[in-house]
Amino acid sequence: MNVVLSKHHGLGNEFLVLDLGTLDSDATTVDWANAARRWCDRVDGVGADGLLLLSIDDAERPGPRRLEPRRLGMVLHNADGSRAEMSGNGIRCLVQAAHRSIDGPDGSRYEVTTDAGERIVSVLSGSGTHTIAVEVDMGLVSDLPEPHGWELLECHPDRPVRHLSLGNPHSVVGVDDVDVVDLGRLGALVPQVNLEIVAPGPEPDAITMRVHERGAGLTQACGTGACAAAEAALAWGLVPGSVDEIVVHMPGGDASVRLGRTDRRAILVGPATYVGDFTVRL
Repeated sequence: MNVVLSKHHGLGNEFLVLDLGTLDSDATTVDWANAARRWCDRVDGVGADGLLLLSIDDAERPGPRRLEPRRLGMVLHNADGSRAEMSGNGIRCLVQAAHRSIDGPDGSRYEVTTDAGERIVSVLSGSGTHTIAVEVDMGLVSDLPEPHGWELLECHPDRPVRHLSLGNPHSVVGVDDVDVVDLGRLGALVPQVNLEIVAPGPEPDAITMRVHERGAGLTQACGTGACAAAEAALAWGLVPGSVDEIVVHMPGGDASVRLGRTDRRAILVGPATYVGDFTVRL
């Protein structure tokens, strides 16, 4: 059976989206891990960092009456087939696919059920175009214990490190220059977490970040990682505590993060770009 995938990216972090409502077969009988590996393969497949399975509540399909916020479901499989709890770039891409499907206007709000819980997503601008601006309430940033095997990285004891969760695990390390670090090698030592390296600036309210993602390797950007990095940078004093919004520079582009003053809630703002549709064999 052939199915149609839409391809999107958030700052170069690429995802394939499949609307489960378009399937003729029972989605529970499909080996989605294998499908993700085949379709995300950059040689023999379409190529992406992950596969997003989209479910749209029947009440939200095109029609004169729509509820606010519209209800969606998201399941994410990384390029290696593993299942991930959450993705800040992925959820923006998933919402763009749904937004296009139901022809939503600017200002539309979506309640997305993920493996990390409910997330509220708002389309700020760009409806009807290939790139939209999206805001995501990412939930609370919480602390995690040191991951197994962390000592293999041999971080200097004076180097700042934070282990944080946004529904998925992150380890953030402060460095002087993100470009001189062999991040691919280090990330492979702790494959069970997303590893971010962070340097200050160049602007006073900004940080620069690179990421090795669990299940995907080196990627151009990471939304949950940007939030974890912003939280760590604020705690380390890399940005002033008075700033309302932290700009996170990544190889694929910039995202903005707002952090709650009291509850450590993260709000992520960034683009989602529609690339095209691809017909593949299920």
